[in-house]
Amino acid sequence: MDASELKLKILREIDSLEESKLQEVYGFLQNFIRGEKELDEWDDLNTAQQQGILDAIEELNDGKGTLHESVIAKYRKKYSDG
Repeated sequence: MDASELKLKILREIDSLEESKLQEVYGFLQNFIRGEKELDEWDDLNTAQQQGILDAIEELNDGKGTLHESVIAKYRKKYSDG
């Protein structure tokens, strides 16, 4: 399969996706395209910065995060009552 056939096959697969899956594929694609640059940026961080990010990811995976909507609601209320 040459490049043009592969592109066509990929586009057909993407075209048949429901919206939620399409959003997910778009995210994967963006991450893939930016992946090399992000890895370079990771290497530029010092050990403490890298560990802080890894700790934050672990906390999120353990359900210790705060929803974006909750944070926004809190500060909208705080600054609209001002």
